[in-house]
Amino acid sequence: MQETPIRLHTLAHRLRRLPPSCGSVRLVGVDGHAGSGKSTFADCLAGALGGVPVLRLDDIATHDELFAWTGRLLREVVEPLGRGETARYRPYDWRRRDFGPARALPPAPVILVEGVGAGRRALRPHLAQLLWMETPPEDAWARGRRRDGSAQSDFWERWVPAERRHFADDPSEPFADHLVRQCSDGYEVLPRTTGTPVR
Repeated sequence: MQETPIRLHTLAHRLRRLPPSCGSVRLVGVDGHAGSGKSTFADCLAGALGGVPVLRLDDIATHDELFAWTGRLLREVVEPLGRGETARYRPYDWRRRDFGPARALPPAPVILVEGVGAGRRALRPHLAQLLWMETPPEDAWARGRRRDGSAQSDFWERWVPAERRHFADDPSEPFADHLVRQCSDGYEVLPRTTGTPVR
């Protein structure tokens, strides 16, 4: 039977009430295909949660490590937060192709982790919940290409097969707690209460 969708403020209320998953922090993953609207949704959800931090995986990935950044994320962000410490990471500058100055990420009641791969198997044990943007890949990639313009066409030629390989090897959607759909007046969130694989 189809579950009844919930709205953003209801989701925010439920997330605040979850047990912490990483030290005192409730890490919430927002995953989906590139171009599926993860960043915009994460900003809306962060606002509904009262302005919580959003860690963007675009700041963690690099040209040379589109998906091979797990160790760095665990070392620089997840492990310090798990110890109750402020995490420090250097956001990657995609134009300069180099890391920028260190950025602090103190523990907070909720921190959103937004980006392709936010629900990968190495991170799932540290997540309080995983949200999946329910947009078909071809639609998401077409939206991303329009957003980025012709200047990024070479990047997208590399990205699409790399993303296909990533999700074939390490899928996130089957493990999502909620599916997120964009609708005419915002978002609806579909709880997945049955059939979710064990993390």
